[in-house]
Amino acid sequence: MGESVYTIEGKKRPSFMAKVKELLPEGGNLDMCLTCGLCASGCPASGLAGGMDPRKFLRMAALGMDDEVTSTEWVWHCTMCQRCIYACPMKIDIPQLVFNARQSWPREKRPKGIVGSCDQALRTKGNSAMGASSEDFAFVVGDVLEEVRENQPGQEDLVAPVDKIGAEYFLNQNSREPVTEPDEMVPLWKILKTVGADWTYGTRGWAAENYCMFLADDAAWENVVRNKVKAVEELGCKYWLNTE
Repeated sequence: MGESVYTIEGKKRPSFMAKVKELLPEGGNLDMCLTCGLCASGCPASGLAGGMDPRKFLRMAALGMDDEVTSTEWVWHCTMCQRCIYACPMKIDIPQLVFNARQSWPREKRPKGIVGSCDQALRTKGNSAMGASSEDFAFVVGDVLEEVRENQPGQEDLVAPVDKIGAEYFLNQNSREPVTEPDEMVPLWKILKTVGADWTYGTRGWAAENYCMFLADDAAWENVVRNKVKAVEELGCKYWLNTE
């Protein structure tokens, strides 16, 4: 059926599974797999990278195949969507296995696109994975807002505030939209107007995405999140809305 064959050679002393169990409450139920395949049936990454899927990945980890688990490129195809957890009758946290397998890769060997997006976010005040500056973001928001007010009847009082002190909601924005599809920001502005929300963007930490999380770089992930939290606190907002 075209499935890959893996061979276990010699005696192994598995450490990967033990490490993950230490991080999960009650060991994460990783030994309770029924090999039913429900995790693989709904996984968008099943069959990629040599025919790997969540079931195979978990069984390889359970069998102590550390070298195979920590070297398969399949972990970078996983979207971390957690469908496998929802489908699993035993609620096994396979994404946690994937995350830790990613961490075993030297940073310079991880996918360049994700590495680059994470590093861009760390270099910009707004945490944009596309490298967009906070000044450019504020300009685009103002420019699009002005155009909507002038050309769309009934939207003359539409707002898209930036750095509004004391707003109830702090809103993040995927930086792809202001950079490549700025008009895509408008529908959400209209929804917020309709419900009467008091909201604002911030020039600090405005970008919603966090590729450092997908890179499994804990320090960088925390750096980005803390910058966003600081932005919320500086503006005195009560709620933080992240569109991602």
